[in-house]
Amino acid sequence: MPARTLPLIPRLRDILQLRFTTIFAGLPPAALADISPANPAKRLARVLGYAGLRLVGNIIKPIKNRDDLHGKVWLYVVSANNYDALEFIQKSRPDAVLVAGQGKNIGRYNAAVNRLSLRSKLLYYWQFPISFFGLLKTDGGRAWRFFDFIFYAIGYYEVYRRALRHYRPRAVIFSNDHNDDTRSLLLACRAEGVPTAYVQHASVSANFPPLGFDLSLLEGQDALDKYRLCGPVQGRVELVGMPKADAYLNQKNTAPTVRRVGIACNIHDPMPALVDTLVYLLRELPHLTFTLRPHPSDGRDFEPLRKLLPALQWSSARQENVFDFLLRQDALVAADTSTHLEATLLNVASIYFRFGTFALTNDYYGYAARGLVERADTPAELAAALRRYALHKPADLYLRAAYYNATLGTPDEGRSQLHTANLLNNWLNQSITTS
Repeated sequence: MPARTLPLIPRLRDILQLRFTTIFAGLPPAALADISPANPAKRLARVLGYAGLRLVGNIIKPIKNRDDLHGKVWLYVVSANNYDALEFIQKSRPDAVLVAGQGKNIGRYNAAVNRLSLRSKLLYYWQFPISFFGLLKTDGGRAWRFFDFIFYAIGYYEVYRRALRHYRPRAVIFSNDHNDDTRSLLLACRAEGVPTAYVQHASVSANFPPLGFDLSLLEGQDALDKYRLCGPVQGRVELVGMPKADAYLNQKNTAPTVRRVGIACNIHDPMPALVDTLVYLLRELPHLTFTLRPHPSDGRDFEPLRKLLPALQWSSARQENVFDFLLRQDALVAADTSTHLEATLLNVASIYFRFGTFALTNDYYGYAARGLVERADTPAELAAALRRYALHKPADLYLRAAYYNATLGTPDEGRSQLHTANLLNNWLNQSITTS
């Protein structure tokens, strides 16, 4: 495979593609606060903290990997969800190893992944002034607004190229295509001629970068249609269903009525609106049991809410798999999250309800528009929908998900892991033959 490289500024624009989109730049300040503070002084403090704790810390922190990374198939993960999506490949291939960047937080799997050293990342920070002023010319105010993201992204590409030359993996398999470190490794693989594959781990958006892997294994037609809106689709694409759901598809919810309601939230859901909605639901529907599940990256203080609503139950996303959570629910209420799809696959009645009013993320994944889930626009409409489901929940809700999961209702339902593993094995054998 011929080397494909990009100059510094186009490379960083590719790496930071999602961060510089209109929808990301326009997120409410409260949603961005934990990611990139609006105050420039706070952004600078965040950058200095990153330099001191992460970059300098990487130099003095030893790396002791459990596996030999030389010549292996790398399963690159940036979150616990990625780990859950790729773990079955590691179990099915003796040459597959789970890999993450040094210091990357993989949640409950932190100790289970091998690490790629980022010690030499500091050597490349001379690029920051060049990168910053170059991106000011191409992206204007967004380069200033997100100069912290530019700083974080510096050096990943060069360090990962060195790691690829040192370990020479057979291939790198991804389950994320838009984080800065993931994009950097993908570009590094292209430059070093390392084959790449992508296993979708969650619903995608038309705001994502164009699909650019040698092999992409997508869950269903929805993902392919959206990636076509992102730009030209490169490489081979196969629709394989949702491998991580295999073990759960035979446990669909058969309850004829709703008694247990899960509520999923994330940092994009404003706390005041979330609290007001929960207070309303628990008051209006005392016969239902409500369980709140904050996203694992949601670091807000929920203790006041615990005290305010002692009857509210809780699920820790850092300790409980999303499917295990959904198995304990009859209905789900959430705004923009792929948990809607996972709920529908298990025949859990799912309702799209926005806790905020940010226009750019209105039905972000298109679930309500395509009829995957019901939509409620006010707390009263939400309560009415739950009352209706409390009287009767259809047994065939899961069929709505066929557009999103290519194997649903086919003989291959529940066999996506086996199908995906076979496709990857054949692709890897072909890659070795043609390399």
